[in-house]
Amino acid sequence: MNPFRRTNFARRAILRKFLLAGLAVACVVALGLFEYFLPLKSMLPARKISAREAGEMRVHFLDVGQGDCTVVEFPDGDALVVDGGNGSFQTSAALVRYLKGLNAVSYTLVATHADSDHIGGLAEILRYFPVRALYLPQEGSASRAYLRLEQIAKSRGAEIGTLARYDVIARPSGAYAVCISPRSTEADESENDLSSVLYLRYAGVSVLLCGDATEKRERLLMREYALAEGVFDAQGYPVRLEETDILKVSHHGSADACCADWLELLGAKAAVLSLDRGNVYGHPAEETVRNLAQAGAEIYRTDELGNVVFSIRDGSYTIHTDSE
Repeated sequence: MNPFRRTNFARRAILRKFLLAGLAVACVVALGLFEYFLPLKSMLPARKISAREAGEMRVHFLDVGQGDCTVVEFPDGDALVVDGGNGSFQTSAALVRYLKGLNAVSYTLVATHADSDHIGGLAEILRYFPVRALYLPQEGSASRAYLRLEQIAKSRGAEIGTLARYDVIARPSGAYAVCISPRSTEADESENDLSSVLYLRYAGVSVLLCGDATEKRERLLMREYALAEGVFDAQGYPVRLEETDILKVSHHGSADACCADWLELLGAKAAVLSLDRGNVYGHPAEETVRNLAQAGAEIYRTDELGNVVFSIRDGSYTIHTDSE
């Protein structure tokens, strides 16, 4: 081959690569600008969800794959979102559609801890919905997701804080959530054991949301609770662990949590496991499922049932799932 022709061919090949690379960058920039000025998820249709009845509080355990997302729909029209899933396009799009369907007046967001499967989707809520306050975890402030959330919350004018024992989120309806863990002064603990643990109560029904707390944290809480029944009471709002009706099982049913003694104390009648079908972690652990069954708890799994919704009013609750 003529050496000059070979050189021209090589130059053209290099030029084509640069042009393709430039085109790819231009497409990414264009999509980013489009998403910024006209967010794609803002055009998603709302999921059809029945209207909440007067005096009713609903707790929605959403199917976000291998992650956690609990939406508490208060009787006054506001909502509390505890964790937001992993932030993947699929799960965040489903979350946006679901919250559109609920059409809450405003939102309070809680990240129990900084793992991506809990904190990832909260940014989408900040972008698309009116958020009153964002409570970030005590640990994990150096993570990219944490810093992004903090930045977006500031730009949206949301109040930013952290939750520690005795902090309360209370509503005019009488519904309230008390943070019973972690203590504000804790250090040298794993991020899982520093997860926010929330005791939620309304109309005589109690819900316990445990984040990713391990058996070590469960046993610590049991020891503290044994000192006095009111040890976790805060600002006039009582915490009675033995009256727990609905348990959000810690750490997706991992073997390192949900010990038999803890379940015996709680006496929960319903237990929700949030996890992905066929996940690589082997969740839920056989031991956890066995402990729940022996404790008499009815198990509801998002990987099998989809979204699981508890409707609370007049001292009792009913359960609805996507599989119905």
